[in-house]
Amino acid sequence: MAADLPCDDAGVCMVCGVAAPSEVDLLRCSTCATPWHSPCLSNPPALSEAAIWSCPDCSGDPVAPAAPAAGGELVAAVRAIEADTTLSDAEKARRRQNILAGRSAASAPDDDVDDSAEDDVLNIFGRSFSCAFCMKLLDRPVTTPCGHNFCLKCFNRWTHNGASACGKCRRPIPYKMVQQPRINSAIVSAIRAARMSKNTNPAAAGSSAGSHHYIQNVDRPDRAYTTERAKRGGKANASSGQIFVTTAPDHFGPILAEHDPRRNTGVRVGETWEDRLECRQWGAHLPHIAGIAGQSRFGAQSVALSGGYEDDEDHGEWFLYTGSGGRDLSGNKRTNKEQGFDQTFVKMNEALRQSCLRGYPVRVVRSHKEKRSSYAPELGVRYDGIYRIEKCWRKIGVQGTFKVCRYLFVRCDNEPAPWTSDDHGDRPRPLPNIPELKDATDINERDERPSWGYDEKEGRWKWMYEPPTSRKPVRTGLRPKTGKQARKRARSDEMPNDPEKLLNEFSCCICFQVMAEPLTAPCGDSFCKACLLGAYDNQSSVRERSHGGRTLRAQKIVKRCPSCATDISDFLADPQINRDIMDVIESLQRKGDTTTKDDAASYGYGADKAEEFRGGDLQEEADPEMDAEDNSESDTDADASCGRTVVGIKDQEGQQLQPQKRKGGVAIIGTDDGPSKRITASADVEQKGNKSHE
Repeated sequence: MAADLPCDDAGVCMVCGVAAPSEVDLLRCSTCATPWHSPCLSNPPALSEAAIWSCPDCSGDPVAPAAPAAGGELVAAVRAIEADTTLSDAEKARRRQNILAGRSAASAPDDDVDDSAEDDVLNIFGRSFSCAFCMKLLDRPVTTPCGHNFCLKCFNRWTHNGASACGKCRRPIPYKMVQQPRINSAIVSAIRAARMSKNTNPAAAGSSAGSHHYIQNVDRPDRAYTTERAKRGGKANASSGQIFVTTAPDHFGPILAEHDPRRNTGVRVGETWEDRLECRQWGAHLPHIAGIAGQSRFGAQSVALSGGYEDDEDHGEWFLYTGSGGRDLSGNKRTNKEQGFDQTFVKMNEALRQSCLRGYPVRVVRSHKEKRSSYAPELGVRYDGIYRIEKCWRKIGVQGTFKVCRYLFVRCDNEPAPWTSDDHGDRPRPLPNIPELKDATDINERDERPSWGYDEKEGRWKWMYEPPTSRKPVRTGLRPKTGKQARKRARSDEMPNDPEKLLNEFSCCICFQVMAEPLTAPCGDSFCKACLLGAYDNQSSVRERSHGGRTLRAQKIVKRCPSCATDISDFLADPQINRDIMDVIESLQRKGDTTTKDDAASYGYGADKAEEFRGGDLQEEADPEMDAEDNSESDTDADASCGRTVVGIKDQEGQQLQPQKRKGGVAIIGTDDGPSKRITASADVEQKGNKSHE
């Protein structure tokens, strides 16, 4: 007799192949509700016990393997391994692999399998984060209010068949979650980080250069290429080739010969490229889609004229440029040309305004896509030299509804323009008359001497002040040899500490620490149990109402998730700990402690110095400037590490609580009259922050 097998998703018996057995022969498990074909069972239950019958998978009582039929030796051998209670799960897995590989079940299990693989982070995740339906590592995990995790595809298949209860514990699932399940982002980030750490480990078997998505500049080809993640043809899915110049991404002004180690000529006016990707390789304009390159706090380095806005006016030596934004590009509106709201001086528009007020030089490239201009090239992209923004303002656009940001660019380059026959560059010229300034608002004009000006003695344009210092590294592809960041990178490369890095993925968004007793709300956000319940300590679930001497029905108080606007009041009534996440956290903590002690011992430190070794205290003194820069970045990352703030909580009277500024890891939640609750991180975070500032 063959092994006992249930019916598949289509209702076909996996033993005899009968499609859709009759109701008389169909038997359902009282535990997992799986359909079975009763005539094909090795030990079918009596008719009186059919209502409480449990399938062989749920009962836990192994069936003695019968004499295998022809072709059933493999199934019988696997069932014999499963029935052996003296074997561990790892040993059973090894023996099953040996059978599938054609070897005997008891043949040297350690010949081909490394014992250390049991402690691999992916194996830890595989034991805890496996779907109860497909038995594979969770793919787009969904967490039910009872704390069980399933793949989104398996969950939808389970609920669309009419089930409204958890597949493990049979607790009811809220109707809203059945209709719109949410992905557990914490588990997704942890699984992705575990896979990346395994792929980027040079000692891992089978690692290759193709597993890395990022390629250093020195390893890039000379022309644009298609990445492994974008196999479709065309330049739209291509990646930029090697950057040939040695300028930083935020370099202001022209690209000189000293920045061009390949040709020793620099980027000359009139140089033409095939497309924006090739233009990017020579540093003239780095973004291959956006028309403005810059930073809102420091200024803009370059712009591209490609006919994106109808308001643009090109007169060669000067032109009127329209800022970015003001269009709804959500969903499938990526090519929307209609203004939907006003443009303001923010982001890239603010970067252009800063260049206007400071008088910075701006590189300008023209594209053949600008069909209305007589100065645009017929093919490709052309570099037209240095311009300076003299004025900027806001006005109603040509569409006649919303305001746009406008900029007056005037050419000021030492080389002649490509469309002239002059043998000299530009000279200072009076500003043109702009009629639209009469109806403009928010006019900005430079009051001080520009940073890029014309020297009458030398007869050329140059920096009148020191050029702004670059805040981004040059694309050399080389690792920095000095500084605290270099030591951190070298230490992380020499002693990989994947468990501790993965623990950061399980951080609570309230206390920013590794979750203790994790709770996963129906919206997919995870928190510590103490932090989540502590945020609603003084709030009741219902509010009694009365009007005109009458007692009305009690009103339910809405309790919104601290990270989003989802109502979690029903979940807070009976929160269940996510045991799978807690098991993974405990396993990573144990593995991290073992790894830290081994690494400390390899470097000559004892077990008493392991914690200091892991914290990075045993290192040489760093540069104060580098420390200040690192501290400023860490402060910013600490506030934005979760990307969400504690909002939407109400008090007993239903009044909305307004979040206030977080200082030193303390989130203060209060009403308009004053703070009413403080959610404080543990003392370890505060001490770590103080130590980093020291």
